[in-house]
Amino acid sequence: MAEVAGSSGDAPPTSTNSHQGHGDGFGALALGALGVVFGDIGTSPIYAMREALAHSRADVSSELSVLGVISLITWALVLVVTVKYVVFLMRADNKGEGGTLALMALAQRALSKRSGAVLFLGMVGAALFYGDGVITPAISVLGAVEGLRDAPGVSPELGALVLPISAAILIILFLVQSRGTARIARAFGPITAAWFLILGALGVFHIFETPSVLRGLMPHYGILFLLDNGFVGFVILGSVFLAVTGAEALYADMGHFGKGPIRAAWLYLVLPSLVLNYLGQGALVLAHPEARGNPFFGMIPVAVYWPVLLMATAASVIASQAVITGAFSMTQQAVQLGLLPRMDIRRTSETQAGQIYVPQVNTFLMIGVIVLLFSFKTSSNLAAAYGIAVTGSMFVDTLLFFVIIRYMWKKPLWVAGLAAAVFGLLDIVFISSNMLKLPQGAWLPLVLGALLVVIMWTWNRGTRILSEKTHQDSVALADLSDMLLARPPHRASGSAVFLTSDPDVAPVALMHNLKHNKVLHERNIILTVITAQTPRVRDENRIRIEPVNADFKRLTVSYGFMESPNIPRAMTLCRQQGLKFDIMATSFFLGRRSVVASASSGMPLWQDKLFIFLMRNAANPTDFYKIPPGRVVELGTQVTV
Repeated sequence: MAEVAGSSGDAPPTSTNSHQGHGDGFGALALGALGVVFGDIGTSPIYAMREALAHSRADVSSELSVLGVISLITWALVLVVTVKYVVFLMRADNKGEGGTLALMALAQRALSKRSGAVLFLGMVGAALFYGDGVITPAISVLGAVEGLRDAPGVSPELGALVLPISAAILIILFLVQSRGTARIARAFGPITAAWFLILGALGVFHIFETPSVLRGLMPHYGILFLLDNGFVGFVILGSVFLAVTGAEALYADMGHFGKGPIRAAWLYLVLPSLVLNYLGQGALVLAHPEARGNPFFGMIPVAVYWPVLLMATAASVIASQAVITGAFSMTQQAVQLGLLPRMDIRRTSETQAGQIYVPQVNTFLMIGVIVLLFSFKTSSNLAAAYGIAVTGSMFVDTLLFFVIIRYMWKKPLWVAGLAAAVFGLLDIVFISSNMLKLPQGAWLPLVLGALLVVIMWTWNRGTRILSEKTHQDSVALADLSDMLLARPPHRASGSAVFLTSDPDVAPVALMHNLKHNKVLHERNIILTVITAQTPRVRDENRIRIEPVNADFKRLTVSYGFMESPNIPRAMTLCRQQGLKFDIMATSFFLGRRSVVASASSGMPLWQDKLFIFLMRNAANPTDFYKIPPGRVVELGTQVTV
């Protein structure tokens, strides 16, 4: 492991939304947001109404069941998505960026000091996102392809191929990730827009059949339904929540499209289309009670069944793509914030900053999705495992939002507490309802999330322990400079760059070079890479040069937590401050630490071994920092943790 990485709360200011295309108009951004932001929530009508009706008590009148479920779904969309995320949480942006880790970084900055509780909340939110990322592609694609079973003129043999067809679609989707999706992503927005128009049109078509279904928009029907169903009503809330899964994407993808376009797309197209479709499904069930087993596909006229089925499949693929891309982005942020080891992060587009590919994460998701697919076999079974990760992630957002209101916006404690209590109560109700699904599969994302939290906590704690031990055993750079003035070593021509996480301490590689090679280069740069608590850093704020003496200069390079480091490119900026480099005449010295587990200090032995395993599998720092391999010298030391 190279002696690099660290984060700093004193981050240089960054550009706001620098990754957005400046030429993109409002309408184009709103259209683009449809394909990325709303893909997940746009596939919920396929299974949400079906699952909620399936759990309602048989002795409750059919009309009350339908109107109650519609009321609960409608007001869940209003309160959770519109009020919590669109109105309030989108105001808490980190230089234009959203998402759990961006919110965590913002909260850390608001506190002006490192908070273990805030860090832990960020880990939990990120871990639950990955749990959701495994389930969403499986349930979205499988739910759409299951429409084959109700398709007109389809033989039972073709219906039996639903599982293999879903698996084939998902495998192909994961395999094409390495080639990038920049080209086909341009079609995501128009396709998703057409999908929402289809959802709305299907709903309107059936609302005219039973106009009385519009009473379901009134909140008291939802309350009556819950009371009449008793404890079962509480269980049903877990199925109702399926209608709002994907709501957190509004916040997470805010930086890609901006607040205005996302809000406009939600309020003027997505929300009306979803509500109309759920009303249409309810109208169908009121007119034809036998359709409650699968109301979404039952509402499609035979004449357009196949085109709608193909559009449903396309929408599910787009929803899955958005989750996969989100997982890549989350991983990049987690690596930069020191929550995960360095990983191989590849850019698949020269012009779009968000187009990245992380091979390890792609493989992990693909294996997880396929295992889930063949373990649960139907979207109804997957629905039992779905929701708990999303509700947990939303609750984490609420807790972090409290920190923002109290310490960043400087609001009174009662105001912050009231806001957190209102949204937190809503989150806890849905979490509790989803917890009842634990025996049916909801345990899976929780176990996966817990494992990821352990990994993140181990990595973060292990790197801090290593940094502390290195600092204890090191010599201050100022003291070393004085010693070298008293006893000058032999000089080597050229420049040497020593990467370190602590610029005030002589890097291990420098000490070893002096000890074993007994030379000092003509120019020596102590290079520190820090991760700002902001998404991106402007080029004019990228570097900071501080002379130590005639022999040494400190060079600090800052990156946002959504950027990929590129040391040679950053060093070209040094010319503007009078420090010139010829990369091919510069040697980069990395300190590689060989870690030995010790039960007597640091972490427990099992955690030591896990940390060592993570270190060994971390990406090579030479590749991670884009340093020319032929210019790198690694000098190692042994450390116990």
